[in-house]
Amino acid sequence: MKVVLTAINAKYIHSNLAVYSLRAYAKQYKDEIEIAEYTINQQLDDILMDLYKRKPDVLCFSCYIWNLTQVEELIREIRKIFPSLPIWVGGPEVSYDAKDVLKRLPEVTGVMFGEGEETFLELLRYYHKGEKMLTGPKDDLTKQANGSAMTQIDDDSSKEVESDTISTVQDSALASIAGIAYRNKDGNICQNEWRKTIDLSTVPFVYHDMADFKNKIVYYESSRGCPFSCSYCLSSVDKCLRFRDVELVKKELQFFIDAEVPQVKFVDRTFNCNHKHAMEIWTYLMEHDKGITNFHFEVAADLLNEEEIQLIGKMRPGLIQLEIGVQSTNEETIREIRRTMKFPEVARIVNRINQGGNVHQHLDLIAGLPYEDLASFQKSFDDVYGLHPEQLQLGFLKVLKGSYMEEKKQDYGLVYKSNPPYEVLYTNWLSYADVLVLKMVEEMVEVYYNSGQFSYTLRQLEQEFDSAFALYMALGNYYEKHELHLMSHSRITRYEILLDFIRSLETGKEDLYRELLTFDLYLRENVKNRPEFAGEYKVSKEEMNQFYEVETEQHQYLKNYEQYDKRQLRKMTHIEKFQYDVLGDGSEKEIKILFDYENRSKLTHQASIFQI
Repeated sequence: MKVVLTAINAKYIHSNLAVYSLRAYAKQYKDEIEIAEYTINQQLDDILMDLYKRKPDVLCFSCYIWNLTQVEELIREIRKIFPSLPIWVGGPEVSYDAKDVLKRLPEVTGVMFGEGEETFLELLRYYHKGEKMLTGPKDDLTKQANGSAMTQIDDDSSKEVESDTISTVQDSALASIAGIAYRNKDGNICQNEWRKTIDLSTVPFVYHDMADFKNKIVYYESSRGCPFSCSYCLSSVDKCLRFRDVELVKKELQFFIDAEVPQVKFVDRTFNCNHKHAMEIWTYLMEHDKGITNFHFEVAADLLNEEEIQLIGKMRPGLIQLEIGVQSTNEETIREIRRTMKFPEVARIVNRINQGGNVHQHLDLIAGLPYEDLASFQKSFDDVYGLHPEQLQLGFLKVLKGSYMEEKKQDYGLVYKSNPPYEVLYTNWLSYADVLVLKMVEEMVEVYYNSGQFSYTLRQLEQEFDSAFALYMALGNYYEKHELHLMSHSRITRYEILLDFIRSLETGKEDLYRELLTFDLYLRENVKNRPEFAGEYKVSKEEMNQFYEVETEQHQYLKNYEQYDKRQLRKMTHIEKFQYDVLGDGSEKEIKILFDYENRSKLTHQASIFQI
């Protein structure tokens, strides 16, 4: 028997931990289980053809908010090709409306809801018994069908009885599997009880041959469940918070470190909700670090205590990165969504970690929450932006099936899209026009702030506006006015557009901003074709030759370049002359800056710089 576990990921660099966990847990059938991973950007016809060629006996799909539309379309087409193929779906996007899924998709055989490992294993046992049932003697079938006796009948009647008996036995077997919904032999939809949560330490480690995950983000789970009850999140539904045995975790993390995996993302909903658990893992990572692997954690910043903060401050730059869900700084909103978050404490801790200069921090906001209007969201944005995280994600509320937010949609006047990802359209506090403003701001933040390519320019440009939000809104309006939002742009074009926007402000500082943009550009990349906005190159050949002659001998700045000659040094670095105070340190004189591209920041990927 061949079982195909299908995952359609959001991006190529992603992998699907769920399907690997299912296969690992059903280890006695591992040789029969095949994993098929695709992305939402692939043509559905290509996925359909590939699945057909795999010739599955049972086909399963992992369903999430980002792939449900594609999964449903695939299932409808696959059913036409394989009329009798058992097709099962599972995952968070089908767990809380399993019966509705079966009504909406008559092509689906059944739904696995909730935790899937034990459910999947029992389904495989069921199908294995079913194979024996279909090939076994009639007497065995008779005994299984409630011990009922068969009378002497003709051949045609015998076949009907046999078929009915098999269906009865199959229904009985399915009825005993917790965590599934299915159609019985009469076509009625049945939903069994939810499965009890499992001991997380019993789930086998899913990674062995890392060649399968080359150039992909690796996901890892050291806990399940969440101690909080945020109304927009499905993690709050699972109140059974469980931790994987920490000694097992250490052993598995060592595997990633030894394999020199570039990045491991913990999928724990609130990694630091258990102080002892977090400290043991972070201490282990720091003590066994080989300088390569980065570990990503979602944390509640206001739960970080002094011991944890001090430990984080000792870590190698880039060893860990933290994602912190602020969501809003409006106290009324925070109370209504049943969050426990004290923003002043979050701000204090984020600033403390920032001072260390060794941890990438990613802060999240959600637009569309109750009691958050445009003015309130602007304040939330400015509050969080003022913390200067490496990334600020402006997201939009997704109204998830089974969440408390969905239950309260009438009270909030919450209207959202009918199809995944069920994103907010408007609320009692936020109009659709307001949502469009925030969409525009989101795009500008993503292009100009989160890219990290304009950091010094933006720092100066913020001073021209009353608030950071006002800056990005004005920039977004400029894009729309000139219809720039309707086309894609190269990286260099983004610099040119920003300079044109600055000109439109009539600040009288165009030359300063031109130099800041040039500084930002060379801070990220040693471009060979000098862009027009950077103007004429001001460093003479004589100055260049003199510097590299001396540096080749003395290595005053370039400490790790001893094996290179003067010509090679010039190719691997860049010198730029500036008339203005691009560093923001109060300098009023002309300066020359050396950009070192071999020694970049682990957090920002910016070149090391030296004033020479």
